[in-house]
Amino acid sequence: MKSLNKNIMRALLLLSYIAITVIIVLGIGSVISYLNTGADRSKMLHTEIKKIDQYLPKLEWAPLKNEGRPMDMQTLKSIETDYLDAWYVRHVAYKTNTTQGIEDYYTENARTSIYNFIEKNSNDNIWIDGTTLEHHLTLEFFSEDGQLVVLRDKDVLEYKRLYQNDEILLETREVSTYKIIMLLEDGFWRTRHLIKEKSEPYQQKLTSVSKTITNIKGINYYPQATPWNLYGDDFDKNIISKDFKIIKEAGLNSIRIFVPYDDFGRANVTSDKLEKLKTVLNLAENQQLKVVITLFDFYGDYEVLNWTLNQHHAINIVSALKDHNALLAWDIKNEPNLDFESRGKTKVLAWAEQMIQTVKSTDTIHPVTIGWSNTESATILKDKVDFVSFHYYEDLDALETEYKTLKTNIPDKPVIITEFGLSSYRGLWRPFGNSEEDQADHHKAAQTLFAKNDIQFMSWTLYDFTEIPKEVVGRLPWRKQAQGYFGFIDQNGETKPAFKYISKE
Repeated sequence: MKSLNKNIMRALLLLSYIAITVIIVLGIGSVISYLNTGADRSKMLHTEIKKIDQYLPKLEWAPLKNEGRPMDMQTLKSIETDYLDAWYVRHVAYKTNTTQGIEDYYTENARTSIYNFIEKNSNDNIWIDGTTLEHHLTLEFFSEDGQLVVLRDKDVLEYKRLYQNDEILLETREVSTYKIIMLLEDGFWRTRHLIKEKSEPYQQKLTSVSKTITNIKGINYYPQATPWNLYGDDFDKNIISKDFKIIKEAGLNSIRIFVPYDDFGRANVTSDKLEKLKTVLNLAENQQLKVVITLFDFYGDYEVLNWTLNQHHAINIVSALKDHNALLAWDIKNEPNLDFESRGKTKVLAWAEQMIQTVKSTDTIHPVTIGWSNTESATILKDKVDFVSFHYYEDLDALETEYKTLKTNIPDKPVIITEFGLSSYRGLWRPFGNSEEDQADHHKAAQTLFAKNDIQFMSWTLYDFTEIPKEVVGRLPWRKQAQGYFGFIDQNGETKPAFKYISKE
């Protein structure tokens, strides 16, 4: 028995020795593999920056004519990535008065001034909400040992909003030039010096568009079966084509459609969605309908640190469609004034102004507007847009006076109603609501006013809908039910009495 126990013990010791040896060998192999392939930055750094998701300013390099060592594209890309990431972590640091990520992207000497600045702001309860939207880089010097670069960044478009005790002290847009020295440390490019050489207030370049808005008689459009989900899995160009034929034969000449920000991939616009949007424009062109495209639908963030992502999204869509024959105009955002209370009016308007500039600088041909929810907000940013648009769901008695007041205040630009209508829902949740006959009377009166005052219009909407997403009007059943009955065609596909007044003569 003792001999058996000894043999078992020897076997266990031998197996343990073999197992330990295998583990050591595998460990050495992993280390060798790691050293041969290079370190993974995302595992080494304290802050993993996913630039494609967080910070995408426009950036262009001047042709490479630098002194010193010739630059290769792989190294240049690494410099670009680390340079932009350094900007991003500094924006975050100045907004939060924390130092997370600074060590990863700035040298020891450079950190000192940043830390001192953060400490002072924190003591004074000051914080800075800022971003950069454009960079124009020139490589001036690359050392022979490949350890140092000197850059110049011209026409850096900066936006900053300075707060103290949560009150805005300053809001500014600047165009600046920086000289930058970066050092290669631990395999990564860290900023050693970032010196502002000059800065001046940014003067927005208002581009005069070549196309104008005239004689618009239109309607807001969603397919009946997929409202607020035009580009989803049930996208059917045959249904859309038939609907556009109905719209054209009803005497209308234009449609207004929406591009949901999240659904289209945010900064990285989904190619499949973009192709569906192009298809919608192609189908509209087939019926000689013009299209107003409303961007940033269901978007309500407006945070400055996200502006570069919003800019990237807009540029991708506008660049892809700006030459399409069916395109009539760009609507930056649907009813952003409804976010004034929850998001802050300053935030919303600063964002809207920047997105207007982004779209207009990308497409110099087609006019730009914002679809305000009422006449009270319609004059906001009137000097920035090419035509003024508003929505009108109030009693028609005041419309003529309000429209004439707007035209007096804005004499040099078209003023268009891009949403109006009346729900014909009368049921459990609204027993004293309007009937289909009331809806018809409303549209008849509206068209009489439009004809009398030469008002351009786009009604809401072609169809009644059975499914209303909660994001549209919330969860309250009396609001959701009413929203489903603004159409000229009912849920069974039959034209309602109001269809007779879908267009003015």
